[in-house]
Amino acid sequence: MGQQLYFDNYSPVGDIIVIAISMVMIILVATSYVNKTKNFNLFLNMIFYLVAASMCDMIHHVLYTNVDDGNYTAVYVVRVIYHAVLFSILLLFIVYIVELQHLETHRKVPIMIIASLIYLTVIITDIVTTVMGTGFRLNKNGTSVSGINIFMFGYIAFVVEISYLMIAYRDRIYKKIMNGFYGTMFVSFLVLFAQGRHGQSSFTVATFLFPVIGMFYLIHSTSYDIESGAVNVMAMQDLIKYNYNKKKDFLFMSLYLPDYDAEGKVLPAALQSTIRRFASEFFKMAVLFQISNGHVILVAPKNLNPDHENRLNKILNQFHIEYDKFQMDYKVIIGESIEEISRKNEYVSFISNIHRKMELNSVYIVGIDDVDEFNKYEYILEELTDIYKKHDLNDTRVLAYCQPVFNIETGRYDTAEALMRLKLPDIGMVFPDQFIPIAEEHGFIHVLTEIILKKTCDEIKYLMDEGYDVNRISVNVSVMELRDEEFTSDIDKIIEESSIPNEKIAVEITESRNDSDFLLMKNKIEELKDRGIKLYLDDFGTGYSNMERIMELPFDIIKFDRSLVLASDSDERSEKMVKSLAGMFSELNYSVLYEGIENDGDEKRCINMSASYLQGYKYSRPIPIIELNKFFTKLPDVQK
Repeated sequence: MGQQLYFDNYSPVGDIIVIAISMVMIILVATSYVNKTKNFNLFLNMIFYLVAASMCDMIHHVLYTNVDDGNYTAVYVVRVIYHAVLFSILLLFIVYIVELQHLETHRKVPIMIIASLIYLTVIITDIVTTVMGTGFRLNKNGTSVSGINIFMFGYIAFVVEISYLMIAYRDRIYKKIMNGFYGTMFVSFLVLFAQGRHGQSSFTVATFLFPVIGMFYLIHSTSYDIESGAVNVMAMQDLIKYNYNKKKDFLFMSLYLPDYDAEGKVLPAALQSTIRRFASEFFKMAVLFQISNGHVILVAPKNLNPDHENRLNKILNQFHIEYDKFQMDYKVIIGESIEEISRKNEYVSFISNIHRKMELNSVYIVGIDDVDEFNKYEYILEELTDIYKKHDLNDTRVLAYCQPVFNIETGRYDTAEALMRLKLPDIGMVFPDQFIPIAEEHGFIHVLTEIILKKTCDEIKYLMDEGYDVNRISVNVSVMELRDEEFTSDIDKIIEESSIPNEKIAVEITESRNDSDFLLMKNKIEELKDRGIKLYLDDFGTGYSNMERIMELPFDIIKFDRSLVLASDSDERSEKMVKSLAGMFSELNYSVLYEGIENDGDEKRCINMSASYLQGYKYSRPIPIIELNKFFTKLPDVQK
């Protein structure tokens, strides 16, 4: 058996560095936001054991130097503890990978049993061989005597199991993250091997530190999604900025799954696997970015993918094959880097703007016109933001228009629907379909409603003062506004300050399929109803109509959409169906308003289908609200 002076092959520098790096990681974790997941707790435990291992390593060497009577019992005890802590790190590493891969119970249990057996066998054997003198031991003169190297056997056993885990279930983790783990482990093996070749032991704990640093960087300090391999939007902005500064062109492909865009929604594992495969197989050096739960963007350098058109065709062909499997609604956008959008670093907003005009289950190729539309969108958003901040209910940029409504019972125009327009300095008139979605998305819609309500109330006040017969004018309200606790009081305040009766105002609301929105709608409608304000159910017959819910809501008027007017003219069966619906509502004391009346045929047919009110281009296109006096009639006593 060979002999050597035990202390000569060790320096505390390696352990001090491990403790210092561990403390730095703790400081970084404490000063940044991380998700407090189970894996994160495992990661913290590994750092704790690293510090403990380094402390034990230094302590047992210090104890060695202070022995002058040849009794090394304390050294043996601390050394066993030191090995137990090191193997605890390896055991935690296996638990960490098992959790990371979301292994099923029938796969997880055998792996953990094997790992636990290796751990217990190594620790027990280490203790037994040390006590029996067949393992590590020291002579009275301080030289070490080589025995069974149980540490190396245990280390190799754990490495074999870890390697098996990472190879057998490699498809469960994004390829680049796997490569990061492989790289750090390889460096650990190299250091341990080189250390052994030179008779050193100073950097043993450091070799356990390297994989932990890999975890910290790849999973806990960066924004990788471990299952899809996606990086967050901030990382995307960094990449766009880098490419713009270096004048490097790139390709992008956006996949939007609206059904999974809500908070708390999680993509199925099979779909995540498909996205992960798409991200790594079709383009060279591509990076996948997670914009939201249901939105990912793939970015790839153009110069490394000169045949990108062929690659795009391949990925689209494969995508349609996958669509046949999953049958999920999607929107796909494909494009190349655009200097103006790169300079602004606004690809996410740019792509979201295109989403608004896309049909579901379609693929869109970005063109130069999309940049002009986006610039217009940005300008409208800027103006809406300013309108919101100023909260001026007389803001001249918001125009009050209206469409007169014909009252069949009175035979004249005494009601109308108020409509919004924007007139902005740089682009002129902007119609609702362009700015309403933007206002709803950014939370500005209620201010617009307040402004249009104020201008409508002012016009009603004027018409009444001039002696015109005003039954009421309706104002459209977004379901999103009903979530505001102050909604009803805001409406109340504006009507009260205008000094008009509450019944002169009606509120039009479109039904929502969302359960929580329905309850909000019901409560708010009842509050408005108690104040004497009339309620319209808008867009009945478009997409979603739950008769049970409609009957629960105290509407005054059901507004039949233009699509029902057209359907009633298509065949006798459809006409009977629409007529039956309208008749049922009339018998239940709802008034029925048909919109989209364009000719005499529409008018006659709708009158025969229980119409109370008619609205459409036959009577008038939308007009400035100040021109409503051309349609309304003055009361007889005023005319005299």
